[in-house]
Amino acid sequence: MDVIRHHIGGTEAGAAERTGPVFDPATGAQVAQVAFASTAEVDAAIAVAVEAQRTWAAMGLVRRADVFFRMRQLLIERQDQIAAVITREHGKVLADAKGEISRGIENVEFAAGLVHLLKGEHSTQVAGGVDVHTLKQPVGVVGAITPFNFPVMVPLWMSASALAAGNAVILKPSEKDPSASVLLARLWEEAGLPPGVLNVVHGDKEAVDAILDSPAVGAVSFVGSTPIARSIYERAAGHGKRVQALGGAKNHMIVMPDADLDGAADAAVSAAYGSAGERCMAISVLVAVGDTTADALVAKVAERMARLRIGPGTDPASEMGPLITREHRDRVAGYVAGAAAEGATVVVDGTLAEFAGDGFFVGTSLVDHVRPGMRVYDDEIFGPVLSVVRAASYEEAVELVNANPFANGTALFTRDGGTARRFELDIQVGMVGINVPLPVPIGAYSFGGWKQSLFGDSHIYGPESIHFYTRSKVVTTRWPQPSESQIDLGFPSNH
Repeated sequence: MDVIRHHIGGTEAGAAERTGPVFDPATGAQVAQVAFASTAEVDAAIAVAVEAQRTWAAMGLVRRADVFFRMRQLLIERQDQIAAVITREHGKVLADAKGEISRGIENVEFAAGLVHLLKGEHSTQVAGGVDVHTLKQPVGVVGAITPFNFPVMVPLWMSASALAAGNAVILKPSEKDPSASVLLARLWEEAGLPPGVLNVVHGDKEAVDAILDSPAVGAVSFVGSTPIARSIYERAAGHGKRVQALGGAKNHMIVMPDADLDGAADAAVSAAYGSAGERCMAISVLVAVGDTTADALVAKVAERMARLRIGPGTDPASEMGPLITREHRDRVAGYVAGAAAEGATVVVDGTLAEFAGDGFFVGTSLVDHVRPGMRVYDDEIFGPVLSVVRAASYEEAVELVNANPFANGTALFTRDGGTARRFELDIQVGMVGINVPLPVPIGAYSFGGWKQSLFGDSHIYGPESIHFYTRSKVVTTRWPQPSESQIDLGFPSNH
């Protein structure tokens, strides 16, 4: 059976003394093994990155930008190959995999503007003969720890900005679908990135801890669940590193009585069940304002769910694929099974759906009359389960969202501009959509939530990522005239 090894210094590496299984979620069959890096192997990769980073940072900005333009073209030309790798190990349908690649390309395009993004500021004559300017310099070596649900997009979110700023990257992808990251590393090098600037190490907690503890790693980016994000943040920050750790989500979509209910139902189904709900921006709670609105929405959503086609991601007819593992499928099913006992109404029970073969499939579920305090509401399920909460008013709906410990994304569906503008200001969530169910910002903006959805003070990709991956240096200069000589023991003054 194939062993997926690390990619260090431009070559395949790793003794593979410890390995983990890689499955095809559509069949349930193991398709490969992935090597788990030891602390020594991670340290070796970091040492390679330290040396390569010096060469990369010294490269002229225009030459560096050329790498990004070539990488963009390679991603476009090879998207079918990349999408097939994603679908084989993750399970999402090919159209969704290509959409993921497209969103990753946005960030490569943004980072290609690095000549502009890395400009500093300059002030002339702040005092007699004194000028001040700023420099943006790379952090050095950065760690990128990425989740299983977007094995191409999230690595591109992190690596594009980090590399643009002149850093080297140690990428630790999910061990569940690791092949895409190795493919990306090879494409970066084909685009002109010097070997060793982007290294891929696979593994489990041992590999992650080695990245977090290494004194040579100056910054860490992470995307995953809230408990792990908090742990990553605390451990890395404890070593003096910069950290951006994006955690979980419980995204609400509020539907007002005046909304286009057919459009809202379409949006809810798309945002709740796309990629089998394995998205940190998936809508998992539908908040209907008023019972009339709720009754109509539940009926419309259920009717649309009945038409969804679930099957292997390689089948062009499939709209939703399997979940990532058998264990995760069973965990998701457990939330639906326990919802009725908590007092909710299971309108559509996806756990009753039957599928041929041993793949990790589960049907879509719709649960009505959900309230805070129920597990189906409180926990991040990360699967195709949509809960419906009924609110009596706009104010109650907003209070519900603002009381939730997660604050990644939210959406409001309404035809009223005044309500929409009020919502933008009232809601305490990092990303907001108005009649847009998945408000993922374009590459020129930054992605990230509030509260327990983000640990650290910088959002991922976009302008905030350039700030995160660079250190600012302020330089004050004075060039005295040849004949000038002066001693002044007073405190420096700008007058």
